[in-house]
Amino acid sequence: MENIANKTIKGVVALRLANRIFAGLLLGIVFGLALYGVRETTWVQNLMTYLISPLGDAFIRSIRMIVVPLVLASIVVGTASLGDIKRVGRIGGKIISFYLVTTAIAIIIGIILSLVFTPGLTADVAKEGTFTPREAPPIMTTILNMIPVNPIDSLARGDMLQIIVFAVLIGIAISAVGEPAVPLLKVMQGLNDAMLKITMLVMELAPYGVFALMTRTVVNQGVQILVSLALFILVIYLGLFIHAIVIYGGIVKFFGGVSIGDFYRRVSPAMLVAFTTASSSATLPVTMKVGEENLGIKREICSFTLPLGATINMDGTALYQGVSVVFLAQLLGVDLTFSQLLTVIVSATLASIGTAGVPGAGMIMLAMVLESVGMPVASIGIIMGVDRIVDMARTCMNVTGDLACTLAVARSEKAVDYPATIKAFSSGLGA
Repeated sequence: MENIANKTIKGVVALRLANRIFAGLLLGIVFGLALYGVRETTWVQNLMTYLISPLGDAFIRSIRMIVVPLVLASIVVGTASLGDIKRVGRIGGKIISFYLVTTAIAIIIGIILSLVFTPGLTADVAKEGTFTPREAPPIMTTILNMIPVNPIDSLARGDMLQIIVFAVLIGIAISAVGEPAVPLLKVMQGLNDAMLKITMLVMELAPYGVFALMTRTVVNQGVQILVSLALFILVIYLGLFIHAIVIYGGIVKFFGGVSIGDFYRRVSPAMLVAFTTASSSATLPVTMKVGEENLGIKREICSFTLPLGATINMDGTALYQGVSVVFLAQLLGVDLTFSQLLTVIVSATLASIGTAGVPGAGMIMLAMVLESVGMPVASIGIIMGVDRIVDMARTCMNVTGDLACTLAVARSEKAVDYPATIKAFSSGLGA
């Protein structure tokens, strides 16, 4: 009974935090619009330079500080806790299947909406900015790059794919070794618990960090930038909404056993942080906290699937690729064939596996997709001006997808204890 009470209290606290984060988001937009008209004045520039920007950067740096040790410790503990190697393979197969299928569906939704609304035939845009992408690596190179030559170097550089592979191998080895490896497992468990505690402390600063980040975004971008690319942005947001309600809603309802409304209320803290930071990796500590405490998913599942999802599950980014390619093709007068559209679906799905969960990574992914269908990569400059605006929304969907798919897999493994946590919302507590 005491355990249920503690979970209920945590659920109420999480909701209140989400409300404060949302308030910070709205206040940041209002304050940013108020400053936009006088953004060239000395006092506003000083305010942005010495207060607003440092506050937002400090929040992002605080979260990023946690990511690498948390990913390492949580995956090691999660993998070791799963027990036998067969279970690791079974859960890994399930979650990767969910991730890849939903990614492909997201791209298809983006392409269909772009073909229906034809944003590139109506928007009046001017090229702005330049973008020099790195060369798209062959798929075998991406696979080989997942194997760390020096794990310490991978940790220092924050190479998530290599860290995940290394951590999974350590977890499997601990499980295989048994009793002699228990001290190492306890160290990792202690590190994981410490990182989660730091996450809770950092999240108390989230409303202020979100306020600063949104203020800076609005002051820098303003509202005029939405005019020339309004339909392009609307198509992306519409696609993300459809994907969130239909695809994720279906997954959490039929595979996760949770109503759509309850699910989104529970995961709202992670969605809001993802929206404002535009980084799946930076949001990972919050995502894991939400998955375990708000959805009742057992830690060994969250510790394995969510870090993996932050690295390879990019549904929102993939949908953005589909819209962007068709949009740029329409602007440039390029008629994409059916086979080229299929190439976009396949290449964007594969590219999402190797795309880092950090702000702006979608541009690298888009360059790879454009090259796959022979379109000029330089055309990315047309949409660079609004990338941050759509980046926030697509990252929000990336994180939501991680939680939805993890919930489905956890329920199939009977590793969910969500009635006590969800009940708090159903009964109106914390509202």
